[in-house]
Amino acid sequence: MSDIIREAPLGQMIRFLSGNRLFRYPEEIPGFELPSQYAIYLDASVKETLPADISVEKAITHSGSPGTQSSREADLESGSEDLGMRRTKSRTYTAPYSLDRARTEEQLARERTQSIPIIPLKTPDGFILVDWYTTDDPANPHNWSSGKRAFITFLICAYTWVVYTGSSIYAASETGVMEEFHVSAASAALPLALYVLAYGLGPLLWAPLCELPAIGRNPVYIATFVVFFALSFGTAAVDTFGGLVALRFFQGFFGSPALANGGATFSDMYSLLYVPYQLSWWVFAAWGGPALGPLMAGCAVSAKNWHWSLWEIVWMTAPVLVLLLTLMPETAASNILLRRAQRLRKPHPGNMRLRSQSEINQEQLTATTILVNALIKPVEITLKDPAILFVNTYTALFYGIYYTFFEVFPLTFPSQYGFNLGETGLAFLSCQIGAAIAMLTYFAYLHWYMIPDNLKHGLRAQEHRLVPAILGSLLIPTGLFVYGWTARESIHWVVPLIGVVIFVIGTFFVLQSIFVYLPLSYPTYAASLFAGNDLTRSSVACGSVLFARPLFINLGVAKGVTLLAGLSVVGIFGTIALYVYGAKLRSKSKFAQG
Repeated sequence: MSDIIREAPLGQMIRFLSGNRLFRYPEEIPGFELPSQYAIYLDASVKETLPADISVEKAITHSGSPGTQSSREADLESGSEDLGMRRTKSRTYTAPYSLDRARTEEQLARERTQSIPIIPLKTPDGFILVDWYTTDDPANPHNWSSGKRAFITFLICAYTWVVYTGSSIYAASETGVMEEFHVSAASAALPLALYVLAYGLGPLLWAPLCELPAIGRNPVYIATFVVFFALSFGTAAVDTFGGLVALRFFQGFFGSPALANGGATFSDMYSLLYVPYQLSWWVFAAWGGPALGPLMAGCAVSAKNWHWSLWEIVWMTAPVLVLLLTLMPETAASNILLRRAQRLRKPHPGNMRLRSQSEINQEQLTATTILVNALIKPVEITLKDPAILFVNTYTALFYGIYYTFFEVFPLTFPSQYGFNLGETGLAFLSCQIGAAIAMLTYFAYLHWYMIPDNLKHGLRAQEHRLVPAILGSLLIPTGLFVYGWTARESIHWVVPLIGVVIFVIGTFFVLQSIFVYLPLSYPTYAASLFAGNDLTRSSVACGSVLFARPLFINLGVAKGVTLLAGLSVVGIFGTIALYVYGAKLRSKSKFAQG
């Protein structure tokens, strides 16, 4: 428990106020001895050799870049050959996604059951790269206990759920906003639309910041969530429409880091083979927010007024913020090792040659490079790569359709079935039911097929990950057609909701497949890919909130939903084409790998 608190913002503050006398790291405890594999590099007079059980393996750089075997061996041999050292592998493999990483993690998972010293790499200019001390180093997030990693997964999912709930929870307030501020229905939908747009824009800034080794993930998560919490008070109490619109936009913007970097946090702790489980919980939380928001808000608005739905955001945010402040550790290996290197250098001036790979990489970054990768690269890849263009367009389409539910449900269930505001909110639970069924089905697919297949035959071509997406692409229009053609008074209300369940199952399968396929195919640009996808999805969802009501009023619910279902049929052919021709497209893309 002390290790968790030490890494959390509360523990870091206590360390600062106590002059690092409380919650010390091992390197700060009196009597700490530098591991022998580092001492040998720093003191050429030391004649002892490393333990004889160190395995002879191919070295891998800290940044996860493959490099060449000969260059790595040369670096190692230059500092160890005369001392009789044996080469070993670096365990700091932090590339976000790649086939090399998957193969490496499979071997490392077996070795973590042993405590094998890890020989650091030595750069040509004499720096000694700080790594994990041993294969079972407790500072390595991959070595944390299952309970600790599960708790962090829960925190990120709770964070994500609060932010997504904050979008849809406003939907029940639109009528009250129209009455209080005397605005049209289209204007009253702006606070919802701009909130959704803002949490698509946020990743363009927050994702690159989280990847900077000197910053890490926690400072961005915590600082922005504190601002999100503060803005929630103003949003609930605001008495002008312009203020409401502005505050909702900034609320979405500052709430977006978990939506942008949650997957990266899971990747920090879990191997590529098992991280889809955590991504599934993450997507489940993302669907759960918009699904439960209207239910919570409908009851609050019916009992009080439209302000109370926004006060609920304050109440949801507070406990999650407390947990983040007290129990959320840093997970980025680049930041953890950077701070370890700083601690090792601090008490001993002779240790100035100890550096982390992330420090060296960071020194090569420029503001221009960060800006290009954050703002230009996501758009460039989307426009220049046909596979990415299809994926972003398709996911934006069904994500936008999902957000039309906040307009079509109030037009369907009160008029056709006599539902009140609270009962209409209950209808949104069908989305959560669909997500739950999809997640359990996907877990079964991973447990009984995908993971055993990967362990037995190795990773297949990336397109193999798209098989669930093909099924999902069939379910998306099927669910929409069922809803559009059965949402009438003569048919029981449960039937159109079954269509919603089918639709959500389909979107879940497609998203899960794409979240794995994209970074495997384009590992170098994984962050830009997710940022571009977030931006595209949120932009279309923003527009959907605004055009949905006019669409359904002018065409009617049946024809309007049928139109959207017809558009989503295109996704079936696109997904199948990507499965069949994906390898050929990747071979012609300058962004793809493998």
